[in-house]
Amino acid sequence: MDIENIINNKQTIVRQDRKYDYPLAWQCNFQDPATAIMEGIIDLHNDVMFFLIVIAILVLWLLLKICYTYTSTNKKSIRSKDFTHHSILEIIWTLIPALILILIAIPSFILLYAMDDLEEPALTMKAIGHQWYWTYEFTEGAENLEQMEAGIFSSYMRPIDETPLNDPLRLLETDTTVILPFRTNIRVLVTADDVIHSWAIPSLGVKIDACPGRLNQIILNILRLGRFYGQCSELCGVNHGFMPIVIDAINPIDYAFWYDKTVISKWANVVILDMLRPINK
Repeated sequence: MDIENIINNKQTIVRQDRKYDYPLAWQCNFQDPATAIMEGIIDLHNDVMFFLIVIAILVLWLLLKICYTYTSTNKKSIRSKDFTHHSILEIIWTLIPALILILIAIPSFILLYAMDDLEEPALTMKAIGHQWYWTYEFTEGAENLEQMEAGIFSSYMRPIDETPLNDPLRLLETDTTVILPFRTNIRVLVTADDVIHSWAIPSLGVKIDACPGRLNQIILNILRLGRFYGQCSELCGVNHGFMPIVIDAINPIDYAFWYDKTVISKWANVVILDMLRPINK
């Protein structure tokens, strides 16, 4: 891997089968998960779909059965003026839906708890939404305002005339990608400068609102190398559809060298080994 190409955003470590790391035309399923949270979301979706299919089949069968049995043309249809209640049947059709709700609620509560569980982060990144671009701040280890400014950069959508119409990454590529280490707890602080935005990357299972005057936070732990695409998912104005997000997940050691080349090199009296300690903690 050539770290200089990563720094210049010309080449990034990506998976050979990264077809699910960005949306495909006519795609009906989820993108390939890259975090434990996204894996949990897909598992919960599959569990709920099982119950939905069973319920749909049962209701359809009952509906067709009733339409066929209780008709004026069917001479064998059962009619009784005294048949108005059935206690056992009413208990059954009350308990079964309650049991199904419990079976759905248990994994969903576990997933909600896991999504809000903020583990100790190894590094912190701040994402700020603007009309209509993103600004990222990497200020780990900064001791003054000048050092903090060295780790701030903006990410704009790549101009439309630079990508062909049949390119699946059209409107998704940015002029500057976000570099993050994989298998590392990363705290992401999200806010906005003007209106409400939403920082969302489907493969990572992330969708968090960026609200002016408020900080929201999540913990990311990317499980594999790759490039992941997302977009602003909150209607924020006329150019809402032109706020892509691109994240490159690389090795933590390579990230430390990238951070050294792009941020720490602008500081004075800071050693790269001091930045490696929290990553390898």
